[in-house]
Amino acid sequence: MSTQSRDDRPQLQRRLGVFDAVVIGLGSMIGAGIFAALGPAAAAAGTGLLVGLALAAVVAYCNATSSARLAARYPQSGGTYVYGRERLGDFWGYLAGWAFVVGKTASCAAMALTVGAYVWPAHANAVAVAAVVALTAVNYRGVQKSALLTRVIVAGVLAVLALVVVISVSSRHADVGRLAIGADITVGGVLQAAGLLFFAFAGYARIATLGEEVRDPARTIPRAIPLALGITLVVYATVAVAVLAVLGADRLGASAAPLADAVRAAGVGWLVPVVQVGAAIAALGSLLALVLGVSRTTLAMARDHHLPHVLAAVHPRFQIPHRAELAVAAVVIVVAATVDVRGAIGFSSFGVLIYYAIANAAAWTLTPAEGRPPRIVPVIGVAGCVVLAFALPLVSVIVGAAVIVAGAVLYGLRRTLRSSSPTSP
Repeated sequence: MSTQSRDDRPQLQRRLGVFDAVVIGLGSMIGAGIFAALGPAAAAAGTGLLVGLALAAVVAYCNATSSARLAARYPQSGGTYVYGRERLGDFWGYLAGWAFVVGKTASCAAMALTVGAYVWPAHANAVAVAAVVALTAVNYRGVQKSALLTRVIVAGVLAVLALVVVISVSSRHADVGRLAIGADITVGGVLQAAGLLFFAFAGYARIATLGEEVRDPARTIPRAIPLALGITLVVYATVAVAVLAVLGADRLGASAAPLADAVRAAGVGWLVPVVQVGAAIAALGSLLALVLGVSRTTLAMARDHHLPHVLAAVHPRFQIPHRAELAVAAVVIVVAATVDVRGAIGFSSFGVLIYYAIANAAAWTLTPAEGRPPRIVPVIGVAGCVVLAFALPLVSVIVGAAVIVAGAVLYGLRRTLRSSSPTSP
């Protein structure tokens, strides 16, 4: 193993405050959840959609609390990859990083395809590739410009969502009775919906993975994560209630564009193009924040030689992990040509839930002096992550588990090859 101190490695600049960190988290969570996960979750849970949303929020809160305490203790790029390595051992850190990178790469592809579907459906793949290239160029110029663009995107998306809510709840077609839980609700359906909706909540990980670029991380990160999560929960619940009241669970579950359909059902068809533009902007915001998070975890893993070390470079001028960002963009461009959006959500959720299960296990090992959360928090977090992961659609579970196992096998092979090498220490 390299004897180079981690303190001697090229470091990123600390530029982000609480507001920018919260906005980056909002840009990821709100963009992904409202426009991509709400429909599949309603198809799974039926009238139990709001119960699934509440369950996802509880698990997300536990994960956010554990992540915030760990991020304040270890303010480095990499998130749970770093926490798992420092608290549980090298293998668990590696597995968390692997789960995050593969899961969020699928998320990037899903968001890019969402942009294509709304902007130019006939050429969705081409638009998806163009979106990845454009946002990679923005990220390449430095994280401050990315944070500024994300701030604009979040403001625009929130304005569109507020308009949708007002029109939906004030419509004569809205029926509060559609919010009632019916006989169609099942435990399995609610759990699956919670797992799919968790995909939308996972954006607060972007804040933790930017730990090396946040000013005063011990104060900023624990404040930014719960703020971003709380704002997102309020937005999700408000929009879900409004859309359910207009469409009902069945129509919502069958809709590929539920917010646009809700506005159309409310009798305000002129607003549909506005919602479509808002959806495209939201997906762009998510893609922007996702590429930031995945590239920073790739940087951290490359620094420790779990990924090609050439990816560990930091640009001397822009102070960003430019090679990691370019590598992530290249993979996303390839995946976007072959991945189904709804399938990508399930696969991404599986990987990210495994990632957060490791985060909660790491938080359990903190001492009170290190800022350990109440014991019940990581316990619920681990149990919730595992249950929701294996409640996802069967194909997502099988593919996700296979990829996680493949990562573990690669780790074992790498260790075996290094131990057998005559030059290994």
